[in-house]
Amino acid sequence: MSSALKKRKIAVLGSRSVGKSSLVKQFIENHFMDSYYPTIESTFAKSVVYKGVEYDCHIIDTAGQDEYSPINSQYAIGIHGYVLVYSITSKNSFNMIQIVYDKIVDFCGVSKIPCVIVGSKSDLYMSRQVDSKDGEKLAKTNDCAWIETSAKNNVNVGKVFELCLQEIEKMTAPNQAEPPAKSCVLM
Repeated sequence: MSSALKKRKIAVLGSRSVGKSSLVKQFIENHFMDSYYPTIESTFAKSVVYKGVEYDCHIIDTAGQDEYSPINSQYAIGIHGYVLVYSITSKNSFNMIQIVYDKIVDFCGVSKIPCVIVGSKSDLYMSRQVDSKDGEKLAKTNDCAWIETSAKNNVNVGKVFELCLQEIEKMTAPNQAEPPAKSCVLM
């Protein structure tokens, strides 16, 4: 008997032109687009096997965020995990990550979210403005996973979504243990 697929909704957020769509397209379609078309919003589906479990992942590629963008309720309700993307070539996009993280946490009314912080465009290391150590430190501060990627060279792209599933499972696994038996007495 095979169990049903675990459904997971993952939202990909970050500043404009940091490579969110390139990351998602490389993951879903195994191809890189060199040209830039601003995204309004797209949703993609892909089955992913992680630690022997098959997941039906719905990935929401969002429009670029800025500090004044309100967090839409659809990025908070029913979302299992978040991929927050900055470009290693843009200090401003890196600074936006904490703002977006805080907005999601506030909107959801929680203290922590399952999240991967992604430094994209690692192939453009000659134009680096954000040191790897800063990315790691930000992730550690927020108790998130962190990774650097290159959608262009398909480096660590699949790993982003594995890490996101790992972060989701870390937060849901304790709740999936059998609840202690409780007895109810009716009088």
